[in-house]
Amino acid sequence: MDPARSADRPAGPFRRLLGRITGAAEPPAEDSLPPAEETADVTPIRQCHDRAVVTVTGSLRTVTLQPRAGVPALQAELFDGTDSLDLVWLGRRAITGIEPGRSLTASGRIAMSRGRRVLFNPKYELRPLGQEQR
Repeated sequence: MDPARSADRPAGPFRRLLGRITGAAEPPAEDSLPPAEETADVTPIRQCHDRAVVTVTGSLRTVTLQPRAGVPALQAELFDGTDSLDLVWLGRRAITGIEPGRSLTASGRIAMSRGRRVLFNPKYELRPLGQEQR
């Protein structure tokens, strides 16, 4: 294989794992998300109201399996520094990358459940590791 071609190719899962183990820094992806303060369409969680369609960004505090009406549901608490909300994926027991401490951006329609803000089955984008929200 031509070494010049391999430098242009994105790192595969094995190479990323090996880089994490050995401590080698992976170059940042060009299409990575901008910091939260530079994203104009992100709504602070404190300003999210019932039935509003929002995009929020923050860090996951907890991730738990909470069955709802006998259906498995993965539930995560997202905190952005102003307040927190629950992200709930119905019918899911686990999602790769959804783990405590991970930063992500989620969007969907806010619902109120037991006095808490909830996004059911939100669209989400995980922030690259090492670019967690400050």
